[in-house]
Amino acid sequence: MTWLDRLERRLGFLGIPGLIRIVVGFNALVFMLVRLNADFRFALDLDPGRIRHGEIWRLVTYIFLPQTDSFLWIVLFLWFLWFIGQGLEQAWGAFRLTLYFFVGMIGTTIAAFFFGARFSNSMLYASLFYAFARFYPDQVIYLFFILPVKIKWVAWVSGAFLIFGFVVGSTSYRMALIAALSNYLIFFGPEIIYEARHRSEVAMRRKRYVRQSRSEAEPLHKCAVCGATELSDPNLDFRVARDGEEYCMAHLPRAESAVQGRGD
Repeated sequence: MTWLDRLERRLGFLGIPGLIRIVVGFNALVFMLVRLNADFRFALDLDPGRIRHGEIWRLVTYIFLPQTDSFLWIVLFLWFLWFIGQGLEQAWGAFRLTLYFFVGMIGTTIAAFFFGARFSNSMLYASLFYAFARFYPDQVIYLFFILPVKIKWVAWVSGAFLIFGFVVGSTSYRMALIAALSNYLIFFGPEIIYEARHRSEVAMRRKRYVRQSRSEAEPLHKCAVCGATELSDPNLDFRVARDGEEYCMAHLPRAESAVQGRGD
C-alpha cells in the first residue's frame, strides 16, 4: 500500500489520535440527549433533502446517533467500538485510521445522496469491524458473555448477510452498499485480490506437482494376477505380456513363459 505511505508522509499531521474514543464520547452524549427528547434524533440524522436546504451539520452528526434505546446495549456497543478503535489505531496509527473513517463517512453520504438509500452510521461502524477482523482474525469474543467465538467467524457471518442483500437487492441498493463500504474496498480490496490469486496459483502448482511426482510408496510394477509388487517382494521379476498387462514370473501366461524359456 505504497500510496498510503506517500499520503501519510505528506499529510500525517492530519491524523486524529484517539478518534474512535472521541466518537464513543459523542455517541454517549447524543444517546442521553435522545433519551431526554426523542425528537432530537430527527435533527441529527442523515437526511439529504434537509442537507440541501442548509442543514449541513447532518453530514457529521448522524455518526453519533445511537442505534438502540437500551442502556445495556449502548454500553456494550460503545465498549466494543472503543475496543475496535484501540486495536485499529495500534495496527494502523492515527492517520490511517482517521483516513479510513472519513472515507467511510464520504461513502455513506454518497450512498444517501445518489442512490436514495438512508444508510445510518451502522454501515460505517460495520466497516470498522471488518477492518478489525482483517488485523485480528483470531481474537476471541464472548457472544452473550457465554459463547467464545473468533472475530473472523462473526465477520464471515455478517458478510454473508451483506452478500445476500447485495444479490437479492435492487441495483440502487447494490451501488449504495458498495459506496457505503468503499473505505474497506479501497484499503483491503487489492490485498484480497492478491491473496485470492496467490491461493489459486499455489493450488495449481500443488496439483501439477502431484501429477508429475510419484510417491515413494507407489510401486512401479504390479502383477495383474496376484497383485504382488517389487515393494512386497524385492526378489520378484516382472514381465509385460502381449495383452499389455504386467505379471510376475509365477503368473506370466504360458505362451509368454514358453517364449521366455526358448529365449533362455
